Parts: sequence; C-alpha cells; structure tokens
Amino acid sequence: MAKKKIKVGVLFGGKSAEHEVSINSANNVIKALDETKYQITPIKISKNGKFKFEVLKNFDVIFPVLHGPFGEDGSMQGLLKLAGVPYVGAGVLGSAVGMDKDIMKKLLREAGIPIGEFLTLRSVKEMSFGEVKRKIGLPLFIKPANLGSSVGISKVKNESEWNTALENAFQYDSKVVVEEYIKGREIECAVLGNENPVASIPGEVIVNSEFYSYEAKYIDENGASVQIPAKLPDDTVKKIKELAVKTFKTLNCEGLGRVDFFLKENGEIFVNEINTLPGFTNISMYPKLWEASGLPVSKLIDKLIELAMERFEKEQKLKTTVA
Repeated sequence: MAKKKIKVGVLFGGKSAEHEVSINSANNVIKALDETKYQITPIKISKNGKFKFEVLKNFDVIFPVLHGPFGEDGSMQGLLKLAGVPYVGAGVLGSAVGMDKDIMKKLLREAGIPIGEFLTLRSVKEMSFGEVKRKIGLPLFIKPANLGSSVGISKVKNESEWNTALENAFQYDSKVVVEEYIKGREIECAVLGNENPVASIPGEVIVNSEFYSYEAKYIDENGASVQIPAKLPDDTVKKIKELAVKTFKTLNCEGLGRVDFFLKENGEIFVNEINTLPGFTNISMYPKLWEASGLPVSKLIDKLIELAMERFEKEQKLKTTVA
C-alpha cells in the first residue's frame, strides 16, 4: 500500500515590499518538493494581504516562503500557531526579533556577540546629522528596522544624502536603524535545526556595486557574485560557524536561518544580521550553501518539513491547563 502523502501548503506573496522575491522563492521550493512524498498546494497572498486563511487547517504542514513584514516578522507565525498547524521556520518570538534589526542587535550585544555600532531613530528629527556623525562616523548605513532584501537601505557619505536616505527609510518603517560602515568581506553562513542547530560552510558575496543593494541582489546580473565555499583559513571558518549557531540560538530561532557577517582585514568578525526566512530563488545563498555542504535542495526541504513537524509534536505535549 502506497504511503500517504504529506499535504504541504506553500504560502507566498504577501503584503511586503519583497512580494516579488517571495514568488521567485516559492517557485523554487515547489519545484524542489518531491511529488512522490508531498501533495503540494501553492497559496498566494495578495499584495493587500488577502488570502483564505481558513484553508490552512487542511494541511499537514505549511511552508511559509514569505519575506519581510506580515510573513517573516512573527505575524504569520502567530496565525499558523493559532490555526494549530505545523509550519517551517522560526516561531513567533524568533521571527519577530530576527526581523527587527534594533531588538536583534540589542540581544546580540547582550550575548557578547560582536556587532557594529548602531543607533535607532523613531523620527526624522530625533537626532541631527552632526550628532550621528560624531557617534557613528562616516560613511554610514540607514535601514528600515523591519525589512529585508536591502529594501529602503542607503549608504550615506554627507548631509544631503543623510536627509534623502532618512526620508526614504521612514517610508518603509516607523523605526530606522543607523549603522556604522564596517569595511570588510561579506560572509554568509546557513544554519539548520531546532534544539541542536548546525552550520553550513560559509560563502562570500563579492559586491561589484556600492553595497549589496536590492538591485545588486535581484536585478543587476553583474551586481554581485558568490563564492562558495568562501576562501578562508580553517580557524576563521570554525569561528564563523560557531558564531552563526550562537546567533541562531541567542535569537530563539528554529528551522532555518542565514547569518550574515563582515570579516575585516585584521581577522575581526562582526555579525551583521540574521534572516529567518532566507530566499530560495535559484541564486539564493541559503540553498546554495547547503548544497555545497552536501545537502541538495530537495533533501534540505525534506529536513525543514521534518523539523517543523517535530517541533509541533513537541509543543502538543505541553500542558495547557493546570488540572
């Protein structure tokens, strides 16, 4: 008798500036899902956030291939938890702190994980350019606190760029993070697991533009190139893998995450951020890093689904009454 297929709902699209990236990622996830094991249903969320959420209960597991707010920030994870359905990736808390660069950096700093200097602003007029320049130095980066895929990010070298960049970032979020510029190589490391996560070999993003912008990531074919594995000494690889796992655990992440680093010429390593639902497009680092580590994308997706169901079963055993 044929084994019953696992019913997988692939959630994608969503009310986010990363809507299009999500569609590309979902197409690749669907392609990689083994049709002999899974009954696959794509579930598209419109740009205004509409979808039939009551269908979620019809699945054995949900794979949210959503990037940015309303998909990666804990809100969808909370809905899935209330619906009582297993889902791939970090839970409500891990998703929320992983998305909010301000809270993320505070938690990393508290854990003794090396990060760059940063400030958080809640309005355009909260701090003058002169004050920020004194505290952070130039050049600096301005980023919406809760967004990914380099949307709304600017590199600032002078006051006129500061004003434009700040206005741009505040279009996407009510909280903006100002970060020091760290001159170094951009290294990325993938993490996989729940209680006992493991790290992939690191890869390097070699940026051919001013910085790793949205255009460099997704539009300009020559904007950046990727080197997997990154050409690094063994002790640096070991440190990066250890820091990736520590970052993942500190931020209460589960399932998957991609940790991004800066590596300075003197060997110093800084964590830039974590991405709790990294891209799955055909050029995305997360699946590429695992493939180079010996885990092809179809097996990687099997493992992610297995981790989602394991966590759900464990949570189901928790008491919900005092009786």
